[in-house]
Amino acid sequence: MTDIQYLDSPHGRRLAYAHTAGQGPTIVFLSGYKSDMEGTKAVHLEAWAKAQGRAFLRLDYSGHGISSGVFEEGCIGDWAQDAQDIIEAVTTGPVVLVGSSMGGWISCILTRRLARVVGFVGIAAAPDFTEDGFWNGFTDTQKAEVMEQGQTALPSDYGDPYIVTRRLIEDGRKQLVLRSSLPMPYPVRLVLGTGDTAVSVDVGLRLLSHIDGPDVRLNLIKDADHRLSEPSELKAIEAALTEVLG
Repeated sequence: MTDIQYLDSPHGRRLAYAHTAGQGPTIVFLSGYKSDMEGTKAVHLEAWAKAQGRAFLRLDYSGHGISSGVFEEGCIGDWAQDAQDIIEAVTTGPVVLVGSSMGGWISCILTRRLARVVGFVGIAAAPDFTEDGFWNGFTDTQKAEVMEQGQTALPSDYGDPYIVTRRLIEDGRKQLVLRSSLPMPYPVRLVLGTGDTAVSVDVGLRLLSHIDGPDVRLNLIKDADHRLSEPSELKAIEAALTEVLG
């Protein structure tokens, strides 16, 4: 296991990360909403990269894992900035972004900011979920709670309820990526399970249609759920990453 290090970011946050040196481009794993860099996919892909002598970076956004901050006080813009700060401080040269769930949205944001992105793998990527998932699925009562009381609680299949804040919703509207074309002039692979109850196949197809690039493919895994952490699913992610790395 790679040693954990910390970056005191220019935005006042203490951010944890694990960086393995090796052959470039650096693979950057961006985890999901309420997830962290100790998740199955992050650790598995780190070991896979190490075995090939490839550079690898995984990280915790603020309010996630062992980075500073309170999760409920954060938003998409904060977490995208955290990822950018670590990438810029720790890596040099080309990077391939591997984004899981919310990390797929953050990857899409970073492709617009970082000129050295040379590939993207989306794992059950969940772009724009605060608006198209949370807000559009809220009842009038929940919308009122968010706007008037500042938050509402949603049940989760993965543990404690999700606390959805007004700041998360309002910031999310500034970060939307599925309202215009997403230029990605490099290999892109999207991996999604047909049994995913958090990110539907329709979302995957919508992202596919918005990405403007010469080599973009969506790989659907029958009956797989949102985690995509079974051995056969991890093999599919490895294969997608191998294609992107060329």
